[in-house]
Amino acid sequence: MARSRYLRAVHRGPDGGSGGLDPDAPEALLACLAGVSERIGRPAVLVAMDDLSAIAVARIAPRLGERFRIPHQPDGLPARVADKAELSRLCARWDIPHPETVIPASGAEAAEAAWGLGLPTVAKWSRPWLLPPGSGLRSTTLVHSAAEARRLYERSDEAGCRLLLQRFLPAGPDTDWFFHGAFTRGGHPLLAGSGRKELSWPVRTGLTAVGRWLPDPAVEEAGLRIAERLGYQGILDLDFRRDERGCFRLVDFNPRPGAQFRLFTDAAGLDVVQAMYLDLTGQRVPEPVPWPGRVFVAENYALLAAVRGRQLPFRREPSARLAPSRRAPAARADAGPGPGPGAAPGVPAGRRPGPDEAPAAPVPVGADGPAGPVRVVPQRERGRVEAAWFATDDPRPFLAMLAAFLGRGADKGARVLRRVPAHGRRTARAVVRAPRQRAGGLTPQTPPAPAAPPAAAAEPDELLTR
Repeated sequence: MARSRYLRAVHRGPDGGSGGLDPDAPEALLACLAGVSERIGRPAVLVAMDDLSAIAVARIAPRLGERFRIPHQPDGLPARVADKAELSRLCARWDIPHPETVIPASGAEAAEAAWGLGLPTVAKWSRPWLLPPGSGLRSTTLVHSAAEARRLYERSDEAGCRLLLQRFLPAGPDTDWFFHGAFTRGGHPLLAGSGRKELSWPVRTGLTAVGRWLPDPAVEEAGLRIAERLGYQGILDLDFRRDERGCFRLVDFNPRPGAQFRLFTDAAGLDVVQAMYLDLTGQRVPEPVPWPGRVFVAENYALLAAVRGRQLPFRREPSARLAPSRRAPAARADAGPGPGPGAAPGVPAGRRPGPDEAPAAPVPVGADGPAGPVRVVPQRERGRVEAAWFATDDPRPFLAMLAAFLGRGADKGARVLRRVPAHGRRTARAVVRAPRQRAGGLTPQTPPAPAAPPAAAAEPDELLTR
């Protein structure tokens, strides 16, 4: 962060585990933010950048007074939506598609639920931020037997939260989607959009390495409806997975900006963080000019994901997929690029805001029905691709993943040389051998019948089986 050209100052966070962010004891965070406010000298917009930060900030928001501009959330809302068990109840209440979920009350019920949902099944801890470090417990695990589900449930006291089991939704092309939005009071959208995860790292289960802005009515309708029902204010990031029948199911709710939030930057340069900034500071939020087809690339992770056998997906999408979103305004031929991500919203480019103009720039907190046709921006225009490089402050996670990737790649290459299929591969290929030459002439050899096409890919996610 210290090397960012958009960063003006860095304020040290509270000491302690998890960056000092303890929702049940937020005094350290409160004292830290009070000191930051004194140094800034005027109100600032506060943006939580991870789930734990969003939960902690929401609990101390009434005690921050006039020091910060914070989205108003009903009491405990970030903790409720980040709780995976509570999220399943909300989806059932509001008829939002969600993976079939069971919350067992005993080890025997966990084993029975695993059989009933089908193996493998997904096990999740409802409040992963409570998992003790060094315990070996993961927020999400793929279990392959009823006994494994029972053993995992027996560690509930150690985890400090409930275990839930979900039906496994196979991953594959065009299955992982997301929805980002910025909302004002009452859950009214300021800027929102849906997109598809085209590459991820780790493969099929990790963060977005390459994503594309693709309007989809089902994803957008679900995201807008849940925000309106909650009366949500602020920024959210929802993850969806398409099941075998083509139904989008909500699998995760993040009450903060997603890592790829810059994907949803409209043709005038407005993104969800800038939209929230303008709303919280009492400025007019411009009507967004949608930019479907825009691509986000996390360069280092995209490289790793692409080398595993897939090309970077910079192909042009058919116009039929570029359906207009509910917030889409009429087409504008004069829309041009706006201020860059470092410009202060509401202030002309090239000039810093004065003390009586806009509040200070956002302070990040954390460890880490259409109105008209949509304008499809030509590919040659600048800003179509948003590139980022993750983990620059601490390269160790990236180097560890690179080492793991090289190790798996060498092993995969050795198997290919031995003509042994990769472990877990579900595809089968028909092999036709040439007729053998014998003394009496050619002896015809009947080729085997082509293998039937496989069913929907049921390959377990690599991160979860490692």
